[in-house]
Amino acid sequence: MTDDIRETGPKAATRWQSGVGWGLIVVGVAVYAVRLLHEGPYAMPRGGAMFGGLGALALGSLLVWSGLPRALGWLALAASPVVLFFGLYATLSELEEVVSLHATDSAGRPAELRLWIVDREDGEWVGMAHAKAIEYSLDGARVELLRGGEIRCVMPVLHEDRPTVRAIHALKVEKYAVARGAAAIGLYPREAREVAVALRLDPCP
Repeated sequence: MTDDIRETGPKAATRWQSGVGWGLIVVGVAVYAVRLLHEGPYAMPRGGAMFGGLGALALGSLLVWSGLPRALGWLALAASPVVLFFGLYATLSELEEVVSLHATDSAGRPAELRLWIVDREDGEWVGMAHAKAIEYSLDGARVELLRGGEIRCVMPVLHEDRPTVRAIHALKVEKYAVARGAAAIGLYPREAREVAVALRLDPCP
């Protein structure tokens, strides 16, 4: 009876480890696949989204490997919650409408900004940190907006006044289910932070 328990324990642990691994692989694939839901050119994940996708695929592949050393397996399991968070957030944030702003960074390199967008009677609006808007020189620039599979020229107009910033943020929380869910568990602000700004996307003249 004791021998049976000793044999069952490692096998059960291996099955559990393998299950976690396959789950991570599914999340990693989802990070890339979810972007196919949006019309227009494919937007390659970058930054935290790319970290979550590639990290989930890498750790998942390790955990389903039958020859994985036990110590390495425990390290992979310990790192999996961080990777899982980035991967799930990257996937969920793309389930609803997301647009791309094609801009340039401070070094003049092309950059694609993936953003949530809301509509008001006075136009289309996005929000972001003030530092990000400055880094990409968005205020008054001519940039390309990809929305609904169509690319058009827009000129972002930066607004820092708190009533406008708060109103745009509130519209985002109202529109996006993942924003409401993340806000409920403290992972997304219910109200606009002091560092946030809003940008109205005016059509290019």
